[in-house]
Amino acid sequence: MITLHHLEQSRSLRILWALEELGVEYQVKYYKRLPNFSAPPELKAVHPLGKAPVLTDGDLVIAESAVILDYLQATYDTENKFKPQNPKDLMQYNYWMHYAEGSLMPLLVFNLVLTNVPKHVPFIIKPIAKKIAEGIKGGFIKPRLSDHIPFLENYVNEHDYFAGDFSFADIQMSFPIVALQERIGGKYPKMKAYAERIQQRPAFQKAKAKSDF
Repeated sequence: MITLHHLEQSRSLRILWALEELGVEYQVKYYKRLPNFSAPPELKAVHPLGKAPVLTDGDLVIAESAVILDYLQATYDTENKFKPQNPKDLMQYNYWMHYAEGSLMPLLVFNLVLTNVPKHVPFIIKPIAKKIAEGIKGGFIKPRLSDHIPFLENYVNEHDYFAGDFSFADIQMSFPIVALQERIGGKYPKMKAYAERIQQRPAFQKAKAKSDF
């Protein structure tokens, strides 16, 4: 039996979505975040790093979104509906599967961490901490995001999906695209339209309903 170890407000929504797209039988074990927003220690009983998503299938314990998606596609997508087979689209598929966590998400996570820095320092140095955090964001993160955002906007303007037809690459890219939209306030209409379109898929709607605690 497939079991998804699902942490609230996490990237494990991707895996829920993929499971719904595949239409396979699975179960979900839910974990609530601690007051400091970290994962509960129970997750370490499943995987030593105690992070989500984690998928178990029989004796297999699989972590990392892209690895889990690759496993589910190779094992359960018998008609290859969610991974392109022609070389051109397959190259794009592999690129976006790695780009999501390798290039884009580190910037978004770093930005989030810096935003929260002033909340976790003594009151007397909060103004200094805020200036330092804003300086790093302005000097390091924003210039890099200013390259990524038009790059993504142009791509989804020219392509309905990230790798030919809808594929697991779209599921992998969904998390950073939606997170980015929340930060830029929907200022980029093509990315906004793409995010809205993929979230209208019935499988996404079912996964979202199951992901809510």
